Amino acid sequence: MYVFIIFICGIGNFAMHKAMMESNNPLITEARGSFSKFLGPYGSYILEFGMLAAALIFANMGMLTAVIFYGIYTLANAAGAYVLFSNKH
Repeated sequence: MYVFIIFICGIGNFAMHKAMMESNNPLITEARGSFSKFLGPYGSYILEFGMLAAALIFANMGMLTAVIFYGIYTLANAAGAYVLFSNKH
């Protein structure tokens, strides 16, 4: 069950990550440039995948804390996406 929860959260995280990376927000454009200098054009996606893989491994070991921390990470991503895409300037 833990693996399934993290997998569903991972799908949401990748969707939010892609939407934010493809936005034309100046802050995201600058961050995208910084990541590409050090990690290549898909570096942020690699980091996102690494976090998902680690969370899935820990969840497979039966660690509830992996689900809790990855859930908090998902909520933080959702909050960031909301702030980025809300038109309340």
